[in-house]
Amino acid sequence: MRGRGGRASVHSVLQTTQPHETAIPHSEGVSADEFRAALARLAAGVVLVTAHDPEHGPRGEDVGMTATAFLSVSLDPPLVMVSVRNDSRMDDLLERQPLWAVSVLSESQRHVAGRFAMKGRISDRLLFEDIPHAPGTATGAPLVRGALSTLECRTEQRVPAGDHTLVIGRVLAATAPSTESGPLTYFKGKYRRLG
Repeated sequence: MRGRGGRASVHSVLQTTQPHETAIPHSEGVSADEFRAALARLAAGVVLVTAHDPEHGPRGEDVGMTATAFLSVSLDPPLVMVSVRNDSRMDDLLERQPLWAVSVLSESQRHVAGRFAMKGRISDRLLFEDIPHAPGTATGAPLVRGALSTLECRTEQRVPAGDHTLVIGRVLAATAPSTESGPLTYFKGKYRRLG
């Protein structure tokens, strides 16, 4: 059943869903491509989100994910938020592992961002192999050496949001070493330097 202009009506969209699901179609006139193109114009900082998976192998395994959807939520208490794709390795891990960390990447760490953003990538153990890092004292999650800053967090809340989950974490420890390096940013689908 089609509505005016050839678009599926809300009635037909709701009919195609399972009884327990509620479909929310895109707003009229907004396609996924248009949405992506518009948001690509928003410059974002680039971070590496990490956690230690104690259940993977005899010594566990470090896991990492590049993210641009990361932000400060509150000063008192100190809270941050990261958006993770549903059913991703990081989403599955953070569902059972409340401790995680963030390394704010510098402009010289583009290779780190690219490595942990690859689709169909090799194991995380190999990805960390030649990247200087150390486990955080509060979380055991890897902290990348040379990062502009690091934050160690404990999950306070998980909020479902479409095809992602917003993970809100309380900051347990933070460092901001002195550096002249600028931030790594993401704009129009590419990693860039500020300025």
